[in-house]
Amino acid sequence: MDTTQQFDQSVPEQHAAQVEQKAATSLKDHPGVYIPPPLFYIAFFYFSVLLEHDFPLGVDFLRRHNQQFIGWVLLFIGAGIGLITLIQFIISRNSIVTIKSAHSLQTKGVYKYSRNPLYVSLFFLYFGAVIFWGNWWSIIIAPFLVMVMKLYVIKREEKYLKRRFGKAYKNYKKSVRRWF
Repeated sequence: MDTTQQFDQSVPEQHAAQVEQKAATSLKDHPGVYIPPPLFYIAFFYFSVLLEHDFPLGVDFLRRHNQQFIGWVLLFIGAGIGLITLIQFIISRNSIVTIKSAHSLQTKGVYKYSRNPLYVSLFFLYFGAVIFWGNWWSIIIAPFLVMVMKLYVIKREEKYLKRRFGKAYKNYKKSVRRWF
């Protein structure tokens, strides 16, 4: 076999190996959270509404005269935290999409107070809606929502950030709490 034939045969093999390596690298360069986290909050809230419809608890504790006001306040706080966090993501050119890689470690702004300000925002929105409508089922199933977020979303994100940013993330994790 002459040199030209050897070269022609090795080029496709090298190209295939490069493509495979690139695909493997890009697959690993994100947290692996394929379900957008806000969908969990929406699904749990919708499920609680169905539970309330089919199995009403009949508890009027949340149905007070100032209930809607408190609900609006929590919704407003959640929307504010979420908006500030989204603006910070846009400025840093990072993506909130959990199947894309992070370009930089967020440690400033709202990230000085919480490692997960978007999820804090979603909790305020969730509980604001819960109080606004007075749905006890939402409160009863909230620990399961926290568990799903912690085990499926946050655990994967933290593992990814540790792998991606190493010691910088470990130091950040030591100095800033997960929620507040």
